[in-house]
Amino acid sequence: MDLDMLNMFVIASGTLAIPILAFVASFLLWPSALIRIYYWYWRRALGMQVRYANYDDYQFCYSFRGRPGYRPSILMLHGFSAHKDMWLSIVKFLPKNLHLVCVDMPGHEGTTRSDLDDYSISGQAKRIHQFVECIKLNRKPFHLVGTSMGGNVAGVYAAQYPEDICSLTLICPAGLPTTTDNKFIKQLRELKESKRIDRIPLIPSTPEEMADMLKLCSYVRFKVPQQILQGLVDVRIPHNEFYRKLFLEIVDEKSRHCLHENMSKIRAPTQVIWGKQDQVLDVSGASVLASAIPDCHVYILENCGHSVVVERPRKTANLILEFLALLHSIDNNKKQA
Repeated sequence: MDLDMLNMFVIASGTLAIPILAFVASFLLWPSALIRIYYWYWRRALGMQVRYANYDDYQFCYSFRGRPGYRPSILMLHGFSAHKDMWLSIVKFLPKNLHLVCVDMPGHEGTTRSDLDDYSISGQAKRIHQFVECIKLNRKPFHLVGTSMGGNVAGVYAAQYPEDICSLTLICPAGLPTTTDNKFIKQLRELKESKRIDRIPLIPSTPEEMADMLKLCSYVRFKVPQQILQGLVDVRIPHNEFYRKLFLEIVDEKSRHCLHENMSKIRAPTQVIWGKQDQVLDVSGASVLASAIPDCHVYILENCGHSVVVERPRKTANLILEFLALLHSIDNNKKQA
């Protein structure tokens, strides 16, 4: 090997070594940064663009793909302490010509957080309506999707703003009474009695608590490296005080059964998807909704917990597409009749 070739080899090796070392250093020293980069890359790969919308002095952060067309736009509302990027696993399996909008819920990620804001479920539904008007999403009725807390908000939204939506998908929604005291409900009762709000299972502050939360929310057991667990915790810790305030707000009497109180007002065709092994919100809620909403289609997923979006993204995306296709077919038949 001559000197020039040796120099080229050294330069090439150094060029490759720098990003590799940077990746390893990020993984070991700043796992939270790596997680943010991961979401940024995934958004880019799936063609999701981030934008901001303002209502007076309030700012909404959202991502979108596609443009409004003959098919309904889809607005997705995430769950408690999550963010708009939680939907990327489902976006991956949706057609690129669908108009998709994923918004950060009030106080989450890039959307305004204010101590003066109303974080009750009805208050959040009002904020989402402001967002919809900001981006003029309700020029045509759209399909609304919500999971967990976002499902509670979505159901209330459908009841309070029926002219905005053409159909609704609720994934393991909160806001329903339960006759079954699962482990999670018992933990909450014990915490309420002891006034230990610093130990809410859905607000981890250590890697071990994060692992416990993942076990609580998922039936599928994901093997998550310790560094990634640390990164997930690091990302959340600055927001934990807000999450505690929000959690106490949505389990308060004003919001706890908000979906149940509004479900009889829902007139849009509704799809309910629930993980059979949900340990957070009991699957019996699906039958409660089915008995109250006239046109309700229920799908119970076997071997699936509360994190349906993460555990069964392909299946969930297919169910939503099949539901929309069914409604489109019914609508066409009515027009031809």
